[in-house]
Amino acid sequence: MSLKHPRRTASAGLGLALVAIAVVVLVSDPLSGPSKPSGASQDASNTSLATVTRQSLSAQTQVNATLGYAEAGNVRLPTGTPPSAVRQAEQAVANSERMLQSARESLRADGATLTNEQATASAARDKEHVDCAGDNSAEAAASASSPSGEAASSGAPSSDSPSSGSPSSSDGTDVCASDVQTLANDRQSSSAAAIKVTSDRATLSSAQAAVASAEASVSAARSSVADYGQGSTFTMLPAVGQVIAQGQTLYAISGRPVVLRYGSPATRELPLGSVVFERGPVRVTSVSPELGAAVTPGPVLGVTSTRPQVTIALSAAEQSSVKVGDQVSITLPNEQTTPGMISSVGTVAKAPASKEGGGGGGGPENSEEGGPTIEVDVTPSEPRALGHLDEAPVSVSITTSSVPNALAVPVDALLALAGGGYALEVAEGNAHHLEAVTLGLFDDAEGLVQVSGQSVHAGQRVVVPST
Repeated sequence: MSLKHPRRTASAGLGLALVAIAVVVLVSDPLSGPSKPSGASQDASNTSLATVTRQSLSAQTQVNATLGYAEAGNVRLPTGTPPSAVRQAEQAVANSERMLQSARESLRADGATLTNEQATASAARDKEHVDCAGDNSAEAAASASSPSGEAASSGAPSSDSPSSGSPSSSDGTDVCASDVQTLANDRQSSSAAAIKVTSDRATLSSAQAAVASAEASVSAARSSVADYGQGSTFTMLPAVGQVIAQGQTLYAISGRPVVLRYGSPATRELPLGSVVFERGPVRVTSVSPELGAAVTPGPVLGVTSTRPQVTIALSAAEQSSVKVGDQVSITLPNEQTTPGMISSVGTVAKAPASKEGGGGGGGPENSEEGGPTIEVDVTPSEPRALGHLDEAPVSVSITTSSVPNALAVPVDALLALAGGGYALEVAEGNAHHLEAVTLGLFDDAEGLVQVSGQSVHAGQRVVVPST
Protein backbone atom coordinates (compact mmCIF):
# COMPACT_ATOMS: atom_id res chain seq x y z
CA MET A 1 0.00 0.00 0.00
CA SER A 2 1.42 3.36 -0.93
CA LEU A 3 1.31 6.43 1.27
CA LYS A 4 -1.39 8.53 -0.31
CA HIS A 5 -1.14 12.29 -0.08
CA PRO A 6 -2.35 13.07 3.44
CA ARG A 7 -4.36 16.08 2.39
CA ARG A 8 -6.16 14.19 -0.35
CA THR A 9 -6.86 11.30 1.98
CA ALA A 10 -8.30 13.53 4.68
CA SER A 11 -10.27 15.63 2.21
CA ALA A 12 -11.82 12.53 0.64
CA GLY A 13 -12.99 11.33 4.03
CA LEU A 14 -13.99 14.81 5.01
CA GLY A 15 -16.27 15.32 2.01
CA LEU A 16 -18.74 12.73 3.25
CA ALA A 17 -18.63 14.14 6.79
CA LEU A 18 -19.38 17.65 5.62
CA VAL A 19 -22.32 16.87 3.32
CA ALA A 20 -24.81 17.24 6.15
CA ILE A 21 -23.08 20.35 7.47
CA ALA A 22 -23.00 22.09 4.10
CA VAL A 23 -26.78 22.10 3.77
CA VAL A 24 -27.06 24.74 6.49
CA VAL A 25 -24.78 27.17 4.64
CA LEU A 26 -26.36 29.72 2.32
CA VAL A 27 -26.36 28.80 -1.34
CA SER A 28 -24.39 31.93 -2.11
CA ASP A 29 -21.07 32.47 -0.34
CA PRO A 30 -21.88 34.43 2.87
CA LEU A 31 -18.38 35.90 2.79
CA SER A 32 -18.74 37.41 -0.68
CA GLY A 33 -20.39 40.58 0.55
CA PRO A 34 -18.71 43.59 2.14
CA SER A 35 -19.72 42.47 5.65
CA LYS A 36 -19.82 39.07 7.33
CA PRO A 37 -23.24 37.72 8.25
CA SER A 38 -23.86 37.03 11.91
CA GLY A 39 -26.26 34.79 13.74
CA ALA A 40 -26.24 31.08 14.40
CA SER A 41 -26.00 28.97 11.28
CA GLN A 42 -26.58 25.63 13.04
CA ASP A 43 -29.16 24.35 15.49
CA ALA A 44 -27.65 25.01 18.90
CA SER A 45 -29.17 21.83 20.27
CA ASN A 46 -27.03 19.80 17.87
CA THR A 47 -23.78 21.68 18.36
CA SER A 48 -21.11 22.41 20.90
CA LEU A 49 -18.06 24.65 21.03
CA ALA A 50 -14.38 23.87 20.55
CA THR A 51 -11.33 26.08 21.01
CA VAL A 52 -8.83 27.07 18.33
CA THR A 53 -5.45 25.90 19.65
CA ARG A 54 -1.83 26.37 18.67
CA GLN A 55 0.07 23.06 18.64
CA SER A 56 2.16 20.67 16.59
CA LEU A 57 0.32 18.53 14.04
CA SER A 58 1.41 15.52 12.07
CA ALA A 59 -0.04 13.50 9.22
CA GLN A 60 -0.01 9.70 9.33
CA THR A 61 -0.86 6.93 6.96
CA GLN A 62 -1.60 3.28 7.70
CA VAL A 63 0.31 0.51 5.91
CA ASN A 64 0.14 -3.26 6.25
CA ALA A 65 3.18 -5.01 7.68
CA THR A 66 4.37 -8.29 9.18
CA LEU A 67 5.63 -8.80 12.72
CA GLY A 68 8.50 -11.25 12.97
CA TYR A 69 12.13 -11.34 14.07
CA ALA A 70 15.19 -9.54 12.77
CA GLU A 71 18.39 -10.84 11.14
CA ALA A 72 17.01 -13.81 9.27
CA GLY A 73 19.68 -16.16 7.99
CA ASN A 74 20.86 -19.76 7.80
CA VAL A 75 23.10 -22.04 9.79
CA ARG A 76 25.07 -23.83 7.09
CA LEU A 77 27.25 -26.87 7.26
CA PRO A 78 30.49 -25.75 5.59
CA THR A 79 32.16 -27.53 2.72
CA GLY A 80 35.21 -28.90 4.49
CA THR A 81 37.91 -31.46 3.91
CA PRO A 82 36.96 -34.95 5.13
CA PRO A 83 39.28 -36.40 7.78
CA SER A 84 40.23 -39.18 5.34
CA ALA A 85 41.51 -36.55 2.87
CA VAL A 86 43.66 -35.03 5.62
CA ARG A 87 45.19 -38.43 6.29
CA GLN A 88 45.91 -38.86 2.57
CA ALA A 89 47.60 -35.44 2.47
CA GLU A 90 49.72 -36.38 5.48
CA GLN A 91 50.75 -39.62 3.76
CA ALA A 92 51.72 -37.63 0.65
CA VAL A 93 54.01 -35.49 2.82
CA ALA A 94 55.65 -38.61 4.25
CA ASN A 95 56.22 -40.05 0.76
CA SER A 96 57.67 -36.77 -0.50
CA GLU A 97 60.04 -36.58 2.47
CA ARG A 98 61.26 -40.12 1.76
CA MET A 99 61.94 -39.20 -1.86
CA LEU A 100 63.80 -36.09 -0.71
CA GLN A 101 65.94 -38.15 1.66
CA SER A 102 66.74 -40.60 -1.15
CA ALA A 103 67.70 -37.72 -3.45
CA ARG A 104 70.00 -36.28 -0.80
CA GLU A 105 71.72 -39.65 -0.28
CA SER A 106 72.19 -40.14 -4.03
CA LEU A 107 73.68 -36.66 -4.36
CA ARG A 108 75.96 -37.31 -1.41
CA ALA A 109 77.21 -40.63 -2.86
CA ASP A 110 77.59 -39.36 -6.42
CA GLY A 111 79.33 -36.25 -5.10
CA ALA A 112 81.87 -38.43 -3.36
CA THR A 113 82.35 -40.44 -6.58
CA LEU A 114 82.88 -37.22 -8.55
CA THR A 115 85.47 -36.07 -6.03
CA ASN A 116 87.35 -39.37 -6.36
CA GLU A 117 87.18 -39.32 -10.16
CA GLN A 118 88.43 -35.75 -10.22
CA ALA A 119 91.30 -36.71 -7.90
CA THR A 120 92.18 -39.70 -10.08
CA ALA A 121 92.12 -37.57 -13.24
CA SER A 122 94.29 -34.96 -11.55
CA ALA A 123 96.88 -37.63 -10.58
CA ALA A 124 96.83 -39.06 -14.11
CA ARG A 125 97.35 -35.57 -15.52
CA ASP A 126 100.37 -35.01 -13.26
CA LYS A 127 101.88 -38.37 -14.24
CA GLU A 128 101.28 -37.75 -17.92
CA HIS A 129 102.90 -34.34 -17.58
CA VAL A 130 106.08 -35.97 -16.18
CA ASP A 131 106.23 -39.01 -18.44
CA CYS A 132 105.49 -37.15 -21.61
CA ALA A 133 107.80 -34.17 -21.07
CA GLY A 134 110.13 -33.09 -23.93
CA ASP A 135 110.43 -35.16 -27.12
CA ASN A 136 108.25 -37.91 -25.74
CA SER A 137 105.11 -35.79 -25.91
CA ALA A 138 104.81 -35.93 -29.71
CA GLU A 139 105.51 -39.61 -29.81
CA ALA A 140 103.06 -40.26 -27.01
CA ALA A 141 100.39 -38.31 -28.77
CA ALA A 142 100.95 -40.27 -31.97
CA SER A 143 100.93 -43.52 -30.07
CA ALA A 144 97.76 -42.57 -28.22
CA SER A 145 96.04 -41.72 -31.49
CA SER A 146 96.72 -45.19 -32.91
CA PRO A 147 93.76 -47.57 -32.46
CA SER A 148 96.02 -50.32 -31.20
CA GLY A 149 98.15 -48.03 -29.11
CA GLU A 150 101.17 -48.82 -31.22
CA ALA A 151 103.42 -46.38 -33.13
CA ALA A 152 101.60 -44.35 -35.78
CA SER A 153 104.29 -44.80 -38.47
CA SER A 154 106.59 -47.53 -39.66
CA GLY A 155 109.50 -45.37 -38.70
CA ALA A 156 108.63 -45.48 -35.00
CA PRO A 157 111.08 -47.34 -32.81
CA SER A 158 110.27 -50.94 -32.00
CA SER A 159 109.80 -52.23 -28.49
CA ASP A 160 113.30 -53.79 -28.53
CA SER A 161 115.10 -50.59 -29.58
CA PRO A 162 113.88 -47.78 -27.34
CA SER A 163 114.33 -44.23 -28.53
CA SER A 164 116.71 -41.89 -26.83
CA GLY A 165 115.28 -40.27 -23.66
CA SER A 166 111.90 -42.12 -23.82
CA PRO A 167 111.20 -44.55 -20.95
CA SER A 168 109.42 -47.77 -21.82
CA SER A 169 107.28 -50.21 -19.80
CA SER A 170 108.50 -53.72 -19.09
CA ASP A 171 106.22 -55.19 -21.75
CA GLY A 172 107.37 -52.69 -24.34
CA THR A 173 104.38 -50.30 -24.11
CA ASP A 174 105.32 -46.67 -24.24
CA VAL A 175 104.70 -45.15 -20.77
CA CYS A 176 103.78 -41.70 -22.09
CA ALA A 177 101.22 -43.11 -24.50
CA SER A 178 99.75 -45.18 -21.69
CA ASP A 179 99.54 -42.11 -19.47
CA VAL A 180 97.72 -40.17 -22.18
CA GLN A 181 95.18 -42.96 -22.57
CA THR A 182 94.70 -43.29 -18.80
CA LEU A 183 94.20 -39.55 -18.48
CA ALA A 184 91.56 -39.60 -21.24
CA ASN A 185 89.74 -42.45 -19.54
CA ASP A 186 89.88 -40.73 -16.15
CA ARG A 187 88.56 -37.49 -17.61
CA GLN A 188 85.68 -39.37 -19.23
CA SER A 189 84.81 -41.02 -15.93
CA SER A 190 85.02 -37.65 -14.14
CA SER A 191 82.75 -36.05 -16.75
CA ALA A 192 80.18 -38.84 -16.34
CA ALA A 193 80.31 -38.44 -12.56
CA ALA A 194 79.75 -34.65 -12.93
CA ILE A 195 76.72 -35.28 -15.17
CA LYS A 196 75.31 -37.66 -12.56
CA VAL A 197 75.78 -35.07 -9.81
CA THR A 198 74.01 -32.45 -11.92
CA SER A 199 71.12 -34.85 -12.43
CA ASP A 200 71.07 -35.60 -8.69
CA ARG A 201 70.84 -31.89 -7.91
CA ALA A 202 67.89 -31.53 -10.26
CA THR A 203 66.22 -34.53 -8.60
CA LEU A 204 66.89 -33.01 -5.17
CA SER A 205 65.35 -29.70 -6.22
CA SER A 206 62.28 -31.48 -7.56
CA ALA A 207 61.97 -33.49 -4.34
CA GLN A 208 62.22 -30.31 -2.24
CA ALA A 209 59.45 -28.70 -4.32
CA ALA A 210 57.31 -31.83 -3.91
CA VAL A 211 57.74 -31.71 -0.13
CA ALA A 212 56.83 -28.00 -0.04
CA SER A 213 53.73 -28.64 -2.15
CA ALA A 214 52.68 -31.61 -0.01
CA GLU A 215 53.16 -29.60 3.18
CA ALA A 216 51.05 -26.76 1.76
CA SER A 217 48.35 -29.25 0.83
CA VAL A 218 48.26 -30.83 4.25
CA SER A 219 48.21 -27.39 5.88
CA ALA A 220 45.20 -26.39 3.76
CA ALA A 221 43.53 -29.71 4.47
CA ARG A 222 44.04 -29.34 8.22
CA SER A 223 42.73 -25.77 8.20
CA SER A 224 39.55 -26.85 6.43
CA VAL A 225 39.09 -30.23 8.05
CA ALA A 226 35.43 -30.93 8.73
CA ASP A 227 33.97 -32.48 11.83
CA TYR A 228 32.15 -34.98 9.70
CA GLY A 229 33.06 -37.49 7.04
CA GLN A 230 31.53 -39.91 4.63
CA GLY A 231 28.73 -41.83 6.29
CA SER A 232 27.96 -39.17 8.93
CA THR A 233 24.27 -38.58 9.72
CA PHE A 234 22.15 -36.07 11.63
CA THR A 235 21.27 -37.60 14.98
CA MET A 236 19.59 -34.58 16.66
CA LEU A 237 17.72 -31.58 15.23
CA PRO A 238 15.89 -28.73 17.01
CA ALA A 239 12.20 -27.88 16.75
CA VAL A 240 10.93 -24.87 14.81
CA GLY A 241 10.43 -21.98 17.21
CA GLN A 242 13.10 -23.19 19.63
CA VAL A 243 15.44 -20.52 21.00
CA ILE A 244 19.07 -21.64 21.38
CA ALA A 245 21.57 -19.73 23.50
CA GLN A 246 25.34 -19.92 23.95
CA GLY A 247 26.66 -23.32 24.89
CA GLN A 248 23.49 -25.12 23.87
CA THR A 249 23.31 -27.72 21.10
CA LEU A 250 22.01 -26.67 17.70
CA TYR A 251 22.08 -30.19 16.24
CA ALA A 252 24.19 -33.35 16.42
CA ILE A 253 26.15 -35.25 13.77
CA SER A 254 26.74 -38.94 14.40
CA GLY A 255 26.23 -38.34 18.11
CA ARG A 256 28.58 -35.34 18.32
CA PRO A 257 26.83 -32.11 19.38
CA VAL A 258 27.31 -28.91 17.37
CA VAL A 259 27.06 -26.09 19.89
CA LEU A 260 26.35 -22.38 19.58
CA ARG A 261 28.99 -19.84 20.59
CA TYR A 262 28.91 -16.06 20.50
CA GLY A 263 31.53 -14.15 18.51
CA SER A 264 34.31 -15.92 16.56
CA PRO A 265 37.24 -18.30 17.50
CA ALA A 266 40.36 -16.35 18.28
CA THR A 267 42.73 -18.67 20.12
CA ARG A 268 42.67 -22.05 18.43
CA GLU A 269 41.60 -23.88 15.31
CA LEU A 270 38.39 -25.89 15.34
CA PRO A 271 37.18 -28.51 12.86
CA LEU A 272 34.67 -27.02 10.44
CA GLY A 273 31.12 -27.73 11.48
CA SER A 274 31.98 -28.52 15.11
CA VAL A 275 30.88 -25.10 16.42
CA VAL A 276 28.53 -22.41 15.09
CA PHE A 277 29.27 -18.77 15.92
CA GLU A 278 26.53 -16.13 16.03
CA ARG A 279 26.27 -12.67 17.60
CA GLY A 280 23.65 -13.82 20.11
CA PRO A 281 20.82 -16.29 20.73
CA VAL A 282 19.06 -17.64 17.66
CA ARG A 283 15.47 -18.65 17.05
CA VAL A 284 14.93 -21.63 14.74
CA THR A 285 12.54 -20.89 11.87
CA SER A 286 13.12 -23.94 9.68
CA VAL A 287 14.96 -27.28 9.66
CA SER A 288 16.22 -28.58 6.30
CA PRO A 289 17.41 -32.16 6.91
CA GLU A 290 15.56 -34.99 8.59
CA LEU A 291 16.84 -37.16 11.41
CA GLY A 292 19.07 -39.89 10.04
CA ALA A 293 19.74 -38.04 6.79
CA ALA A 294 23.26 -38.15 5.39
CA VAL A 295 25.34 -35.09 6.23
CA THR A 296 26.17 -32.88 3.26
CA PRO A 297 27.39 -29.28 3.09
CA GLY A 298 24.67 -26.66 2.86
CA PRO A 299 21.83 -25.13 4.91
CA VAL A 300 20.81 -26.97 8.04
CA LEU A 301 18.69 -24.46 9.97
CA GLY A 302 16.87 -21.26 9.17
CA VAL A 303 17.32 -18.87 12.09
CA THR A 304 16.67 -15.33 13.22
CA SER A 305 17.76 -13.30 16.19
CA THR A 306 15.39 -13.01 19.13
CA ARG A 307 14.87 -9.30 18.45
CA PRO A 308 11.31 -8.52 17.22
CA GLN A 309 10.99 -6.57 13.98
CA VAL A 310 8.14 -5.31 11.84
CA THR A 311 8.70 -5.44 8.07
CA ILE A 312 6.86 -3.21 5.62
CA ALA A 313 6.78 -3.58 1.83
CA LEU A 314 6.49 0.13 1.04
CA SER A 315 5.92 1.56 -2.41
CA ALA A 316 9.28 2.63 -3.81
CA ALA A 317 7.70 5.93 -4.81
CA GLU A 318 7.26 6.74 -1.10
CA GLN A 319 10.90 6.10 -0.13
CA SER A 320 11.54 9.80 0.46
CA SER A 321 8.57 9.99 2.85
CA VAL A 322 10.29 7.94 5.55
CA LYS A 323 13.72 7.88 7.14
CA VAL A 324 15.60 6.02 9.83
CA GLY A 325 14.61 7.29 13.25
CA ASP A 326 11.01 8.16 12.37
CA GLN A 327 8.57 7.26 15.12
CA VAL A 328 5.63 5.01 14.22
CA SER A 329 2.69 3.34 15.90
CA ILE A 330 2.13 -0.41 15.50
CA THR A 331 -1.40 -1.82 15.72
CA LEU A 332 -1.34 -5.48 16.80
CA PRO A 333 -3.90 -8.16 15.85
CA ASN A 334 -5.67 -7.56 19.19
CA GLU A 335 -6.11 -3.87 18.22
CA GLN A 336 -3.63 -2.77 20.88
CA THR A 337 -1.04 -0.21 19.79
CA THR A 338 2.63 -0.01 20.67
CA PRO A 339 5.31 2.48 19.59
CA GLY A 340 8.22 1.74 17.29
CA MET A 341 10.96 3.38 15.28
CA ILE A 342 12.08 2.92 11.68
CA SER A 343 15.47 1.17 11.84
CA SER A 344 16.23 0.76 8.14
CA VAL A 345 14.92 1.92 4.78
CA GLY A 346 15.77 -0.26 1.79
CA THR A 347 17.48 1.14 -1.28
CA VAL A 348 16.82 -1.74 -3.68
CA ALA A 349 13.33 -1.90 -5.20
CA LYS A 350 11.76 -5.34 -5.59
CA ALA A 351 9.07 -6.51 -7.99
CA PRO A 352 5.57 -6.55 -6.50
CA ALA A 353 4.36 -9.72 -4.83
CA SER A 354 1.88 -11.93 -6.67
CA LYS A 355 -1.78 -11.50 -5.78
CA GLU A 356 -1.93 -15.22 -5.09
CA GLY A 357 1.21 -15.10 -2.99
CA GLY A 358 1.42 -14.51 0.70
CA GLY A 359 4.31 -14.08 3.03
CA GLY A 360 5.95 -11.27 4.90
CA GLY A 361 6.30 -7.62 4.27
CA GLY A 362 2.60 -6.94 4.63
CA GLY A 363 1.51 -9.55 2.08
CA PRO A 364 0.00 -8.87 -1.33
CA GLU A 365 -2.11 -6.02 0.04
CA ASN A 366 0.94 -3.78 -0.03
CA SER A 367 1.47 -4.51 -3.72
CA GLU A 368 -2.07 -3.80 -4.88
CA GLU A 369 -0.91 -0.95 -7.07
CA GLY A 370 1.48 -3.27 -8.88
CA GLY A 371 4.56 -1.08 -8.46
CA PRO A 372 7.95 -1.99 -7.02
CA THR A 373 8.44 -1.89 -3.27
CA ILE A 374 11.27 -1.33 -0.82
CA GLU A 375 11.70 -3.02 2.55
CA VAL A 376 11.27 -0.78 5.58
CA ASP A 377 12.12 -2.30 8.97
CA VAL A 378 10.64 -1.09 12.25
CA THR A 379 12.04 -1.88 15.69
CA PRO A 380 9.31 -2.01 18.37
CA SER A 381 10.11 0.19 21.36
CA GLU A 382 8.39 -2.15 23.82
CA PRO A 383 9.15 -5.74 22.71
CA ARG A 384 7.32 -7.29 25.66
CA ALA A 385 4.06 -5.84 24.40
CA LEU A 386 4.31 -8.10 21.34
CA GLY A 387 4.15 -11.41 23.19
CA HIS A 388 5.41 -14.31 21.08
CA LEU A 389 3.80 -13.39 17.78
CA ASP A 390 5.64 -14.45 14.64
CA GLU A 391 4.68 -13.75 11.03
CA ALA A 392 1.66 -11.93 12.39
CA PRO A 393 -0.13 -9.32 10.24
CA VAL A 394 -0.05 -5.84 11.79
CA SER A 395 -0.55 -2.29 10.59
CA VAL A 396 1.83 0.59 11.03
CA SER A 397 0.92 4.26 11.25
CA ILE A 398 3.74 6.29 9.71
CA THR A 399 4.11 10.03 10.20
CA THR A 400 4.66 11.46 6.74
CA SER A 401 4.76 15.19 7.59
CA SER A 402 4.44 17.53 10.56
CA VAL A 403 3.92 21.21 11.31
CA PRO A 404 5.03 22.79 14.59
CA ASN A 405 3.08 25.60 16.26
CA ALA A 406 0.09 25.37 13.94
CA LEU A 407 -3.40 26.82 14.49
CA ALA A 408 -5.59 23.74 14.85
CA VAL A 409 -9.32 23.05 15.02
CA PRO A 410 -11.32 19.81 14.98
CA VAL A 411 -11.91 18.60 11.44
CA ASP A 412 -15.67 18.64 12.00
CA ALA A 413 -15.54 22.39 12.72
CA LEU A 414 -15.05 23.04 9.00
CA LEU A 415 -17.97 24.30 6.93
CA ALA A 416 -17.97 23.79 3.18
CA LEU A 417 -18.92 27.00 1.38
CA ALA A 418 -21.26 26.93 -1.60
CA GLY A 419 -18.78 28.96 -3.62
CA GLY A 420 -15.89 26.71 -2.72
CA GLY A 421 -13.48 26.71 0.18
CA TYR A 422 -14.08 26.36 3.89
CA ALA A 423 -15.01 28.51 6.88
CA LEU A 424 -15.30 28.31 10.66
CA GLU A 425 -18.38 29.38 12.59
CA VAL A 426 -16.87 31.58 15.30
CA ALA A 427 -18.88 32.16 18.47
CA GLU A 428 -18.42 35.47 20.27
CA GLY A 429 -20.85 35.63 23.10
CA ASN A 430 -24.32 35.08 21.73
CA ALA A 431 -23.30 36.13 18.22
CA HIS A 432 -21.86 33.80 15.59
CA HIS A 433 -20.11 34.67 12.33
CA LEU A 434 -18.21 32.82 9.63
CA GLU A 435 -14.44 33.16 9.17
CA ALA A 436 -12.95 31.95 5.88
CA VAL A 437 -9.93 29.68 6.39
CA THR A 438 -7.24 28.05 4.34
CA LEU A 439 -6.56 24.42 5.19
CA GLY A 440 -3.13 22.95 5.88
CA LEU A 441 -2.06 19.63 7.37
CA PHE A 442 -4.67 17.07 8.47
CA ASP A 443 -3.77 15.14 11.64
CA ASP A 444 -6.03 12.11 11.29
CA ALA A 445 -4.82 10.53 14.52
CA GLU A 446 -5.94 13.56 16.54
CA GLY A 447 -8.87 14.52 14.33
CA LEU A 448 -7.42 18.02 13.84
CA VAL A 449 -6.65 20.20 10.83
CA GLN A 450 -4.30 23.13 10.40
CA VAL A 451 -6.12 26.39 9.50
CA SER A 452 -5.09 29.94 8.75
CA GLY A 453 -7.20 33.06 8.18
CA GLN A 454 -7.04 36.82 8.49
CA SER A 455 -8.93 36.95 11.78
CA VAL A 456 -8.37 33.43 13.10
CA HIS A 457 -6.33 33.17 16.29
CA ALA A 458 -5.76 30.82 19.19
CA GLY A 459 -8.40 30.88 21.88
CA GLN A 460 -11.36 31.52 19.62
CA ARG A 461 -14.41 29.35 20.14
CA VAL A 462 -15.83 27.60 17.07
CA VAL A 463 -18.97 25.57 16.53
CA VAL A 464 -18.69 21.81 16.11
CA PRO A 465 -21.40 19.12 15.85
CA SER A 466 -22.38 17.51 19.14
CA THR A 467 -21.15 13.98 19.70
